[in-house]
Parts: sequence; C-alpha cells; structure tokens
Amino acid sequence: MRYTINFKLNGEEMSIEVEPSWTLLYLLREVLGLKGTKEGCGMGECGACTVQINGKAVASCIYPVMEVDGKEVWTIEGLAQSSGTLHPLQKAFIERGAIQCGFCTPGMIMSAKALLEENPSPTEEEIKEAIAGNICRCTGYVQIIEAIKHAAEEYYGSKK
Repeated sequence: MRYTINFKLNGEEMSIEVEPSWTLLYLLREVLGLKGTKEGCGMGECGACTVQINGKAVASCIYPVMEVDGKEVWTIEGLAQSSGTLHPLQKAFIERGAIQCGFCTPGMIMSAKALLEENPSPTEEEIKEAIAGNICRCTGYVQIIEAIKHAAEEYYGSKK
C-alpha cells in the first residue's frame, strides 16, 4: 500500500506516493533520480548517504521514508545555485584538494554544512567530530578538514 508524504526537498515542495518500507535513500536515488547521495554500507555507518533533515546530518540509508513527511530535506544537488555557482563548501573542497575518488564527498559536504549552520566557527576538533561518521578511503582527512575550515572562514567569516 502506498501513502502520500509531503515535504520540502532542496527548497521545493514535494508531494509523492511512497511505500512505507522504503528508506529516504531509495526515494532520493531510485524514485527521484538524485544520484549524488550514495549508498555505501547500507547500515548508517559510512556516511556516504548523508543528507540534511531539518538542518541535521542524517544517514538516509536507514532513515524511514515515512518520517520525512512534513520535514525539510537537503541533498548535495540542492547546494549549488541555479546559475551554477557552487556552495562555499563545494568550492572549498575543490580548492583544497579534498576530493579524490569523490564517493564520500557529498556526504562529507552535507555533514560539514550541518556543522557550519549550527556552529559557524568550529574548532578542528569540532570539525573532526562532525565528520566522524563519514568514511573516506582516499584523502586521509587532512584536506577535508582544511576545506571545511576554509569554508567556515570564507562563508561565515570565522578565523580559528
């Protein structure tokens, strides 16, 4: 049996029929075709599927789709402006060499975005804590942390 849920996705109102057994990740990738959110482990452990729900970083692979009703969801596809201008985090990841294979990048950026919206001037330790649920096998995290610091400085004006 399908149910209709209503929520905001990347700033746009959505009304869509879903199966209660679906995860948010399934809805995003398989139904809506938003392929930026990745499935890594399928158990909420690797962070590749991280999106924001009401401003909080969430593992969409284990998030029940029915729980999205009435909420606001942001994915990596919603960050760049329609003009093509990248979000400061996307730009910082490119400038600081924080992208190698790119598989973890959308989840890392969404976790960092949630952090910077809550804490615009994070310490390095707070950045490490915010991305602790995101696994990267390529960069060693140094460039990722530097990119998040740079975005905080450029976008939010912090200097730590």
